[in-house]
Amino acid sequence: MVKLSVIVPFYNVQQYAPDTLKSLRANARDDFEFILVDDCSRDETPDILERAARELPGAVHLRHEKNGGLATARNTGLDAARGEYLTFLDGDDWLAPGYYTQLLSQIERLGCDFVRTDHVQCTARARSVHRVPHGRRGVVMSPREVILPADRSTSVDYAFAWAGMYHRRLADAGLLHFTDGLRTAEDRPWIWRLHREAESFAAVSLLGVFYRRGVASSLTQIGDVRQLDFIKAFDQVIRETAADRDADKLLPKAVRTYCAIISHHLGSIERFEPAVARKLKSMSAAALKRMPQGVLDEALDSMDLQRATRLRRLRRRPVSAEVAA
Repeated sequence: MVKLSVIVPFYNVQQYAPDTLKSLRANARDDFEFILVDDCSRDETPDILERAARELPGAVHLRHEKNGGLATARNTGLDAARGEYLTFLDGDDWLAPGYYTQLLSQIERLGCDFVRTDHVQCTARARSVHRVPHGRRGVVMSPREVILPADRSTSVDYAFAWAGMYHRRLADAGLLHFTDGLRTAEDRPWIWRLHREAESFAAVSLLGVFYRRGVASSLTQIGDVRQLDFIKAFDQVIRETAADRDADKLLPKAVRTYCAIISHHLGSIERFEPAVARKLKSMSAAALKRMPQGVLDEALDSMDLQRATRLRRLRRRPVSAEVAA
């Protein structure tokens, strides 16, 4: 039996893939599999993965004939996974030796649906620890109960899929797949659904994932139209949360988070190409008009003056019927 499946999408990361694969080797066990998904890379990444398929114990090499984005690549890996437990890693990040064995022992000891854990963010030579925004460690709780409060960072704001481990029963229930085609913010609808619908989780204190920031090819660094998929992602969060049995309690959190993300992008709008910047403004204005207006009023009233003023100004912006749809 495969105990753990690790799903690792790669796209044009020839500079970083060797470090990622070396760290996987330092985590290998006879009952682990590493599903390496090449999302139609155009650099030397395919050659690196072909060698890894021969040399890395437990490697399973899959290749997309057309680039589909991170969400779709993760879904390909999920469909192929055979493990009792599952986790994710991005193709430009890396792990501490033996990390997966430690994390696996935690989730098995706790017996919950999933665990979330801390990580180390790496920007150039700088290192900083980022912790799950949940104070109680090693205690099994209801994921739904930790979505709130609306005005503080909570576990649904810590959306990194690779910062945790998940029991197969979640995949069987349809809770681990991502929305196909999302190019950015793909973790947001995913983490909200997980917290609304899974039965149990725990936060654990374990550092072993090293998250590389500032990669030139990353969408977080590229101001093109694919970045605007955050609107599709958060529209999905709002739509699905509005259908939840506790919509009246949870929607203020979802709307406030959506507003904060819109404000963040508007605050750094100069990094977008001019045409994309215009589209960002029009699509964001339309998104504000789609939100539950009473909940939006409360969210804006609770925000700081700078963000609230920026969003209220955008809310008054005329929106064409095409963009509004």
